[in-house]
This record gives sequence, C-alpha cells and structure tokens, in this order.
Amino acid sequence: MPVRVGWMTVALLAVFLFCADVRAAEVKIGMMNIQKIISLSDYGQAATKRFQARGKELEAKFKPEQENLIALQKDIEKKSSAWSEEVRADKIREFQKRQRDFQVKTDDARFELKQMQDKELEPILKALQSIVEKIGKDGGYTMIVEARSGLYFDQSIDLSDTIIKRLNSTLK
Repeated sequence: MPVRVGWMTVALLAVFLFCADVRAAEVKIGMMNIQKIISLSDYGQAATKRFQARGKELEAKFKPEQENLIALQKDIEKKSSAWSEEVRADKIREFQKRQRDFQVKTDDARFELKQMQDKELEPILKALQSIVEKIGKDGGYTMIVEARSGLYFDQSIDLSDTIIKRLNSTLK
C-alpha cells in the first residue's frame, strides 16, 4: 500500500509540474444585442419609421372594410331572428365570403410587410457581419455572441454601443 501511494504521489507531482509549463489560452468573449443595435442605430430607426408608416397606411386602407364586416355581423346578430331561414343563410354566406376576402387581403398585407422588413434589415445585417468580425479581430475576442443566446452576461462585455457607432458611420 505505501508503494502505491508513493507512485501516485510522484505521478501527480509530475502532472502538476507539466501543467505549470502549459499556459491556458486566454478566452475573451463579447456580447451584442441585435435588437438594441437595430432600434438605436440611425439606419435602423429610419427603417423602422418606414416600416411603421407602411403598416399604418395598410391599416387605414383596411379599416373601413373591417368596420363594414363588424356592422354586418352585428346586423345579423340583431335581425336574424326576424329573418326567414333563407335570408338568414344568405346573410351568413355573404358575411363569411366577405370575411374570407378580408382575411386574404390582410394576409397579403402581412406578407408585404414581412418582405419590406427583410429588405430594410438586409443592409444592417450585412454591415453587422463585417463590423463584428473587425471588432472581434481588433479586440482579440475569441467569440462575440448575441445576447439572446445566453441567460446571463456581465454588462461590461456588451459591445452593442460600439457596434452602433460603427454601424452609423458605415451606413450613412
């Protein structure tokens, strides 16, 4: 038993001495908040305004049709007991057809807005890729991650403000 302990002690001592010569690579991690970058950058704010303006235009365009649908629904609810079965069925079919047409139009509008949003964000995302890469290389970062990918991070590693400044100067 004492011989085993002696050999184990010598082996452990050799491992510790060997490890003392090996330096651990420094790991430097940065974090960025893409949502913050988009919402606070000049280009992101302008893109958001354009997107919201188009959304309001479409909303205003559909409002009268939506109000007509609501009025027809209320009319059916109020008067259906006085109508014949045939009139009631016709009104319900008319409401359902108008509702489906309205749904198709609003789905098309949502699709248009999604395409617009993607088009507006494309220049930001392209610029971000090169900006983050340059910050990473210049700053000696091992990795820069998006804030949503982690549950916790120290605010001192947040590079969002630096990225926003570079993005503003890149996308004038």
